[in-house]
Amino acid sequence: MDSKKLALLCRKLAENRKAENVVVLDVRKLSSVTDYFVIASGSSEPHIRAIVDEIASVLGSEHEVIPRAIDGAAQTPWRVLDFFDVIVHVMRNDIREKYDLESLWGDAPIVKAPAKRSKKPAA
Repeated sequence: MDSKKLALLCRKLAENRKAENVVVLDVRKLSSVTDYFVIASGSSEPHIRAIVDEIASVLGSEHEVIPRAIDGAAQTPWRVLDFFDVIVHVMRNDIREKYDLESLWGDAPIVKAPAKRSKKPAA
């Protein structure tokens, strides 16, 4: 799976678990470490755990994509999933505001969510 498709899928899976303010940054021109950052907020440590579990389990079972590493213990306010070309940060709002990754990587373009297709009524 190409890195952009993986990043967008991570966004969708995070949103499936009600992650807040999910942003995908294209850091390909700024970093030699990864292609995309996915940054999402959770309201509590259990919420963060649910988001991380959703991303890791669905990607593993349905797409055979597993993270190289998952950093942060189950009860921490910031968890990171490293898929090599995509790094997913899931954190509590206060931690996100403190570290402000979006400003740190402010030169990175934000990848817009694909437009949702409207379903045509059956004829």
